[in-house]
Amino acid sequence: MSKVAGFVATLFMMVMMMVPKTESALHIDDIVTTQFFNNIINEADGDCPGKNFYSRDAFLKAHDSYRRFGSLRNEDDSKREVAAAFAHFTHESGHFCYIEEIGGASRDYCDESNTEFPCVPSKGYYGRGPIQLSWNFNYGPAGQNIGFDGLNAPETVANDPVVSFKTALWYWMEFVRPVINQGFGATIRAINGQLECDQGNPATVQARVNYYTHYCSQFGVAPGDNLDC
Repeated sequence: MSKVAGFVATLFMMVMMMVPKTESALHIDDIVTTQFFNNIINEADGDCPGKNFYSRDAFLKAHDSYRRFGSLRNEDDSKREVAAAFAHFTHESGHFCYIEEIGGASRDYCDESNTEFPCVPSKGYYGRGPIQLSWNFNYGPAGQNIGFDGLNAPETVANDPVVSFKTALWYWMEFVRPVINQGFGATIRAINGQLECDQGNPATVQARVNYYTHYCSQFGVAPGDNLDC
């Protein structure tokens, strides 16, 4: 190695040592382990439709498109984000039991005032996937970002497990990640605040908090403050 090359190599190592350590050094599959995922889905009844739909592999494939998820300024914050997301996934899908919202097809999730993402007749925009994506104004942009026709084929979220997880990660990065520094309670408000927060449904809020603190414990991190909403 020449003196110049040696100097460059030394300088590179010095710079790398100065770079703050972030969660990018800890891969998502080190956090969402097979045991962690299976412990959740094994809580679902054996005849749940999600048993043959949701999988850790599908989540990891979806994560390839949203690699910033679970990558915050340090390892503990990154683990807290994963714990928070999976707490909501667990609650919304019943431990990965439900692919579609119970009774969702009978409910009207069409916001006719939204002209940018107009509803398609005969299509239902009810809850689907780990975060129970709902409403035409979410299906439209989610489809554009992910690469499926969210307005004309919302059922794709219930037919393709990778797309299903992608919708959950899309929603998380768009609407939940921006408030995560305010505590877990803020993430509840970002997902279902109008129905649950401000004493709207304290039982479901507590259920989400319980999942979150349990997962934080599994990851060996403190849950932080402001857990309630």
